[in-house]
Amino acid sequence: MTASDIEVPAGPHADEPHVRRVNNRLNWLRAAVLGANDGIVSTAGIVIGAIGATSDRNAIMIAGVAGLAAGAMSMGAGEYVSVSTQRDSELALLAKERRELHEEPEEELAELAGLYAAKGLPDDLALEVATVLTAKDALAAHAEVELGIDPDDIASPWHAAWASMVSFTIGALLPLLTIISASTETRVPLTVGVVVVALAITGWVSARLGYSSPPRALVRNVAGGLFAMAVTFAIGSVLGTQI
Repeated sequence: MTASDIEVPAGPHADEPHVRRVNNRLNWLRAAVLGANDGIVSTAGIVIGAIGATSDRNAIMIAGVAGLAAGAMSMGAGEYVSVSTQRDSELALLAKERRELHEEPEEELAELAGLYAAKGLPDDLALEVATVLTAKDALAAHAEVELGIDPDDIASPWHAAWASMVSFTIGALLPLLTIISASTETRVPLTVGVVVVALAITGWVSARLGYSSPPRALVRNVAGGLFAMAVTFAIGSVLGTQI
């Protein structure tokens, strides 16, 4: 079969659009989902553990707010440092590639052709493709094939940091507001129920972003949250009777 035999017009599949410059978007979406999930689990664990130790609503609220503030700052700072390191590495690799293209253009063309040949193209076609792409945008061609980087879509540490910090805060508010507004008799089961629903949502979203199985991610997420709350409640109960 040749290209002329294909009746479907060239372009991305309708159900799988190939959009450029999605790295930044996926980066902050990942940070947002991770932040929300951590906010839900960590804050739920703190307040459930506090309930195991005391029935004082003020003490529970103070513990939850402190956990929310510390967790949000930690998530934001952690994402900023992590993505900044990634960004610095990408920029350094692009600078090195840019310098090599300026100083050794023929060697870089041969290298690009060799990379396409390694992917299965015949040598003459690989050289032709490399020549055309080099003439259009040599840095983009090398960065994509050799480094796996889009020069126009470098990760932003600020986007990731803010997305993580804000989503952590929102996620943490769910168990915190539930547990301080519910009655003494209902606050534990109600908080657990809210956390299970929230974790099911973040598990489903993370699976959709990663093109994995939503049921598996959902069960894994909910089970992890339930385990964390059970452990912290047990610890709080033991400490509450001993201190």
